[in-house]
Amino acid sequence: MSTLEGPIVEPQTNDKPKQLVIFCHGYGADGNDLIGLSSYFQNILPNAVFMSPNAPQKCDLNPLGYQWFDFQSGDPALIWKGVLEAASILNSFIDEQLKKYNLSDDNLALIGFSQGTMMSLHVGLRREKPMRALVGFSGKLIGEELLKDDLVSKPPIYLIHGEQDPMVPHQETINATEVLQGHDIEVQKHISPNTPHSIAEDGLKIAIDFLSSKFSKQIND
Repeated sequence: MSTLEGPIVEPQTNDKPKQLVIFCHGYGADGNDLIGLSSYFQNILPNAVFMSPNAPQKCDLNPLGYQWFDFQSGDPALIWKGVLEAASILNSFIDEQLKKYNLSDDNLALIGFSQGTMMSLHVGLRREKPMRALVGFSGKLIGEELLKDDLVSKPPIYLIHGEQDPMVPHQETINATEVLQGHDIEVQKHISPNTPHSIAEDGLKIAIDFLSSKFSKQIND
């Protein structure tokens, strides 16, 4: 059993959920940081259940927030160990929720921000079956040198980044896009002009349109 908990937004309709959208927040935040985005995505996915779990560890630098893994040490081996531990917990959480709602990876989307994007990419590329869509804001690809051996599935991905991000340079999204394309993964990118480490209106609209296109058949059924 996973130990992840966080806010949930149930479908707007009275029908059982047809999609599961999971937000993965950034370093030092919590599930409340992203769950508000569900109101925008509900317009296109009224039958979706939205979840935004708190990451599994209390944040080292912000005791009121959470972290998926510790990167303060700067030790690549320790960071990678933390990523693997968090990935196991996140995967268990995803599996539990899909089973709970009788859904499959084909009904699943992950939306990450910063460290949450790092986790979403790690998990999304290694699940047994590809999820329907993956959106990553302001993040980076960790362990790209291992991807050749680790790659299991190829979900469609959209990476979005602020041009003026002082915390995670937007070059990380450019680099990640090139690496993923090199593995024949369907990936698109967008750099939001004059945007710091945050989600800009143009990036949010792109993410909404992306999920709308990927879930279009399910939406119209």
